[in-house]
Amino acid sequence: MKLLFPAVCCVAMASVAWSSAQADDVIEIGSRRELFIDAALIDSLEGVERKLHHPVPHDIAITHDAPWEGAGSGYHTVIKDSNVYRMYYRGSALGVKDGRLKIGKQVYCYAESKDGIKFEKPNLSLVEYNGSKENNIIWDGVGTHNFAPFLDANPDCSPDARFKALGGTANEGGLFAFKSADGIHWSLMREEPVVTEGAFDSQNLAFWDPSAGIYRAYFRTFTKGVTTGKVWKPAGYRAVRVATSKDFLSWGNEADLTYEDSPDEHIYTNQIAPYFRAPHILIGLPTRYVERGWSPSMRKLPQLNHREMRSKAHVRYGTALTEALVMASRDGVHFERWNEAFLRPGIQRPETWQYGQHYVAWHAVETESSLPGAPNELSFYSSEGGWTGESNAVRRYTLRLDGFVSVNGNSKGGTMTTKPIQFSGRRLQLNFATSAVGEIRVGLQTADGTVIDGFGLNDCSEVFGDSVERTVAWGDRTDVSSLAGKPVRLIFEVTDGDLYSFRFVGTDQ
Repeated sequence: MKLLFPAVCCVAMASVAWSSAQADDVIEIGSRRELFIDAALIDSLEGVERKLHHPVPHDIAITHDAPWEGAGSGYHTVIKDSNVYRMYYRGSALGVKDGRLKIGKQVYCYAESKDGIKFEKPNLSLVEYNGSKENNIIWDGVGTHNFAPFLDANPDCSPDARFKALGGTANEGGLFAFKSADGIHWSLMREEPVVTEGAFDSQNLAFWDPSAGIYRAYFRTFTKGVTTGKVWKPAGYRAVRVATSKDFLSWGNEADLTYEDSPDEHIYTNQIAPYFRAPHILIGLPTRYVERGWSPSMRKLPQLNHREMRSKAHVRYGTALTEALVMASRDGVHFERWNEAFLRPGIQRPETWQYGQHYVAWHAVETESSLPGAPNELSFYSSEGGWTGESNAVRRYTLRLDGFVSVNGNSKGGTMTTKPIQFSGRRLQLNFATSAVGEIRVGLQTADGTVIDGFGLNDCSEVFGDSVERTVAWGDRTDVSSLAGKPVRLIFEVTDGDLYSFRFVGTDQ
């Protein structure tokens, strides 16, 4: 997945590419924050590479052990709403017991947190379960299997529909549209489903795309046929389809997602959303499913007795594995999917390396660091355990802000050059990390590759440390506003360090 260019030909080809740059080739970035999770802005890499980073595990954020929850609890959504973190999830006893698949009543539940670290289940008294309303259930009607709320960022959104959701299965007729003023009390927006063509047996979701000015829905479909029967055959691949809407009720422009350089494989959930720090980039955290079958290594994985018991219901319940990937898109249809796992099953321990692990909640949110004085970080919430017993859990993982992918340089160093861009702002800020001997330098060039006087690599003051927001200086100069609105290229020299993102900002930022 890494973008590599032969060093021998880069210099020779650069003058040709730069001299032929036209206005249509210039990428307008304004003051947007730009990440390297995709290669959209990269022209060449010499001696550096793009490096995928992995979230760090922390404590369990919530355990689903109430009578209305159970081992099949899943399809989580986490929303940061002002000073409250809202968590939504399906409660279900779905799983395997004594070698047989069991399916219990499904309900949709709500939990919340003040810090995004530990979640509590409020007593909402809304929905009756086994004769009592003393629970945190918010919905048990149509769409309960995969209800997926979001906070609507549409500036024209009416107050009574501040929260919206899609939910539904093929057996129910498709995906239904829901609305809520407070995220807890929900109602259907209309009685009929709004999307009817699809498989839908997954966490199907929708959101407002602020860059495109439309709603997007992403839902389960199959490619190359549909797998049926007791024997698991690769007759079809679980895949993802997108549709768009102006009003959340009438959907069209459907298309299957395409990928830059990825094999056909089963993609279970998709977890696509605008990245809140750079909403022009859609980031997905899909679950990859693989059936590996029985082997000596499979028998070395945790909880062999449980694995063998689950296999009696179906071999995939015992020998299938799941993990999380990461992918990104700027048009909502074509994605660059990293084929290496973003969230691996991890060190072997109970409740890991099994079917159902690492269904990541939709989506990452910002939380405070546990290190005093450190900047905020990203929190992810991923499923652990399940399919046996009476409960499962969600573990929190963290990553630095923008830290999905970096431009990484080793001790010898190297350079990354961008395509021609136009920016607005007065200062250039970096999100980066180096070793004690590492550094980053930045140079600015014209579109044809000519070094801009006073802003070359050699003029740049060395940048070292570990910061999510550091202003670049060329000697005593930080003001680059004289170059704003003009086609320029950035060249980053990275030595024993990582560059995660950059952004041009004004003096008030």
